[in-house]
Amino acid sequence: MSHPALSGPPPKHHMALMIWMSVFPTLTVLELLFHTWLDGLPMVVQTLILSALVVPTVVYVLMPRLHRVRGRLLARRPPRASA
Repeated sequence: MSHPALSGPPPKHHMALMIWMSVFPTLTVLELLFHTWLDGLPMVVQTLILSALVVPTVVYVLMPRLHRVRGRLLARRPPRASA
């Protein structure tokens, strides 16, 4: 039997947490790696470059992994009794 929390899209607070958990570290690491190279560029160009690297990394690499981890964690919990 499938877990009820896995049968639809995740709640917004789960999505917000997963997005934050993937965007913040990715952005931090890329900023640290490319800081000296980006330093002379205008802020808008820096943001454009970083977002062009962060968004695909988060969407295609990190979020699918976080969804699987979330699924495993929720599948391990016993279903809540409905009142």
